[in-house]
Amino acid sequence: MTKVLLSLHVLAAIVAIGPVTVAASMFPAAVRRSDLDQMRTLNRICRVYALVGLTVPVLGLATGASLGVLTDAWLLVSIVLTVLAAVVLAYSILPAQAAALWSRDPVDATRLGMTSGIFNLLWATVVVLMIVRPGSTTGA
Repeated sequence: MTKVLLSLHVLAAIVAIGPVTVAASMFPAAVRRSDLDQMRTLNRICRVYALVGLTVPVLGLATGASLGVLTDAWLLVSIVLTVLAAVVLAYSILPAQAAALWSRDPVDATRLGMTSGIFNLLWATVVVLMIVRPGSTTGA
């Protein structure tokens, strides 16, 4: 069962988190070009895949429980970074994208790009922790 959970967790991460990170990174450039069609598409990708992405931590927790590693430091740090990434997406990136789409006020594309970069860096760190698992006794 552990292999199935791990496979589903990795698959969900690739399918759900990948598109959000790419779309969030592309959005500031679309703002600079004032490409409203592309902005709408990228925002929709971010919103929809953010919801689908909720399966990733659920499957991750199930996998961690199955492996018996829920109290390992690398997993706890990954959980904290995942929560931070979700907060950045929900409370910074998505509202800024909505503001760019629906208001007449200009959105700071540079700041949005920086925020998207932080979001992506958080996810990249989680991926590295999932692969390296420093201090793990389950083997590499």
